[in-house]
Amino acid sequence: MQDNALETGTPSAPPHSEEGHPTVRTYVVVALILGVITLIEFGIFYLEFARIWFILIFIVLSGVKFAIVIMFYMHLKFDNILFSRLFLGGLALAAFALFALLALFSLLRL
Repeated sequence: MQDNALETGTPSAPPHSEEGHPTVRTYVVVALILGVITLIEFGIFYLEFARIWFILIFIVLSGVKFAIVIMFYMHLKFDNILFSRLFLGGLALAAFALFALLALFSLLRL
């Protein structure tokens, strides 16, 4: 294959591989998981005892949904791990800044 590329002067593309690529069923399962997490968020909104941990619960559930979306729908699960770390690192940094501001202004009571 390499010799043929050198003879024609055009680079040869690597063979197309479907190995490891998720199926439609996987995407449906991931969408159902995201839907269940969203239903949990709606349910927590109406629970009285969850008012104390309201912000923390929503930030954790939103973080989980964000991680699922970037790993499956943006195909970062199949790319270099550096891309996933960059996205999740940015999310962690934003969450840390948010909690620091909430603690600074005494809105977060743990």
